[in-house]
Amino acid sequence: MKVISPRVHGMLDYGTIALFALAPTLFNFQGPYATVCYVLAVGYLVITLLTDFPMGVARMIPFPIHGGLELVSGLVFLASPFLFGFHDDNVVARNFFIGMGILFLGTWMLTNWRANTHTAMPNSMMPNHQH
Repeated sequence: MKVISPRVHGMLDYGTIALFALAPTLFNFQGPYATVCYVLAVGYLVITLLTDFPMGVARMIPFPIHGGLELVSGLVFLASPFLFGFHDDNVVARNFFIGMGILFLGTWMLTNWRANTHTAMPNSMMPNHQH
């Protein structure tokens, strides 16, 4: 069941961006963990601003492509503690990235990636409308 609309998905994206930006402070991440969180915050901000959906600005990235990026991100977040060897060294970072992976995959499964991402214009605002 696809219960997350493109507009709600955009709101969740901006919340996720804030979470990545605040994670170093909230979880006392230092060094590479903090850097990765800041880079992810900026990267997801750019992707969100460029996505063709109600919360986007430039609307250059099709919404389904945005979804594909989130699917890959979710899988990478789940695997990152094991791929990069911090599954035992930093339990908080491990849990954060695994949690973000679960969040991304859950959001991906619940988002309607085929929904119309454009607000319909009233007929009176359509070009070539005859009165």
